[in-house]
Amino acid sequence: MEKIKVLTIFGTRPEAIKMAPLVKELEKREGIESKVCVTAQHREMLDQVLDLFEIKPDFDLNIMKTRQTLTGITNKVLEGLEEVFTTEKPDMILVHGDTTTTFAGGLAAFYQQIRVGHVEAGLRTFDKYFPFPEEMNRKLTGALADLHFAPTIGSKNNLLREGVNENDIKVTGNTVIDAMEHTVKSNYIFETTELNEIDFEHKKVIMITAHRRENWGEGIDNICDALNKIVEENDDVELVYLVHLNPVVKDVVDKKLGNRSRIHLLPPQDTKETHNLMNKCFMVMTDSGGLQEEAPHLGKPVLVLRDVTERPEAVAAGTVKLVGTDVNKIVTEANKLIKNNEEYIKMSKSINPYGDGKASIRIVDAIEKYFGISDKEFEEFKIK
Repeated sequence: MEKIKVLTIFGTRPEAIKMAPLVKELEKREGIESKVCVTAQHREMLDQVLDLFEIKPDFDLNIMKTRQTLTGITNKVLEGLEEVFTTEKPDMILVHGDTTTTFAGGLAAFYQQIRVGHVEAGLRTFDKYFPFPEEMNRKLTGALADLHFAPTIGSKNNLLREGVNENDIKVTGNTVIDAMEHTVKSNYIFETTELNEIDFEHKKVIMITAHRRENWGEGIDNICDALNKIVEENDDVELVYLVHLNPVVKDVVDKKLGNRSRIHLLPPQDTKETHNLMNKCFMVMTDSGGLQEEAPHLGKPVLVLRDVTERPEAVAAGTVKLVGTDVNKIVTEANKLIKNNEEYIKMSKSINPYGDGKASIRIVDAIEKYFGISDKEFEEFKIK
C-alpha cells in the first residue's frame, strides 16, 4: 500500500510545543510518510522545542528577521512553501492554531489544491481585532481547512455555526496536554539558578507572562502596578515574571518592577523550565492562550490579564478567571486566591476541559480514516 505524505508546518515556540507530540505520533504510523517544515517565524525559542523533542525538520524556511512585519512574514511563508510543495507534493499539510505561519501555510496549500488539516481549530473571541492578528488567522485558516481538529465541543460548535460540515470536525482534546506528559517531572531541577533558589514550598509563588499586542501601553503599565501592590500587601508572595524580549514590553517591566524585593524578572524560559515552573508555582497570571490550557492540567488557578478569551471552557469550568488589566480588579482577584484557601481550592480542583493526553493519537487516527488507510472508528474526546 502506498503511504500518504503528511507535511507538518509550524514556526513559533507555542506551535512547536503543541505540534511536537503530533509529529512523534505521525512517525509511528506505517501508512504515513511524515515530513516537517518550520518557517522559523521565531528562531531561538523554536529551536529549543525542536531539541527537546528531538525533531529534525526536513525543511527550514528560516524567515525570521529583526522587526519583521505581518506582511513580510506572510510573503516569505507563501513563497517558501510554494517551493516546498512543488518538490514534496504532500497529500495533506497540518497547521496549528492562529499564527501568521498557520494562515499563510493554509493559503499556500489552497493555491496548490493540497488538503489542509487545522489543529486546534474553532477557537473564537468573535472580535477580529482581539487578539490581533490571531483571531482572523484562525478564522481564515478555518475557511481553508478540509479537516478541523477541534480541542473541545465548544470549538466544534463555533465551527458548526460558521457552516462547517460536522463530518469534517473531530473533537480531539488539545495536544499541549500530550506535550506536558513528556516535560513535567516531580523531581525537576531547574537549569536557571535563580529558580532553584526560590522557596516554592513556603512561599506563594505567582508565575506571570504578559506581552500580547492588545496590552501594549496602558495594559502593561497597569499590570505592573497591580503586581507591585500584590507584593506589597502579601509578605508570603513572590513573583516570577517571564518577560518577553520585545522592548515595548521589556522596557516598561524593567522600569516598574526591576530591583524590587520578591520580584524575579527572567527572560522567557524553554519549554521544560516553563512547564515545571508552572507545576511548582502557586498560581498563574497571564495573557497567554496556551497557559490557560496548561495550568489547569496541573491544578493551578489562572487569572487571565485580558477582557476576552477564545478559551471559554476553562472559565466555565472554574479553573480560569478573566480579570482584564484594571489594577484594582487584578489585585482584588489575586488577593482572594492568596488569602482565601476555599477560593483557591475551588479553582485548583476544577476539572481541566482541555485534554487527556491522547489528542495526537485521535488526530492521526482521523487522518488515516480520512484517506482510507484505516477503518478504525474515531473516538471523540469527552470531559469525564
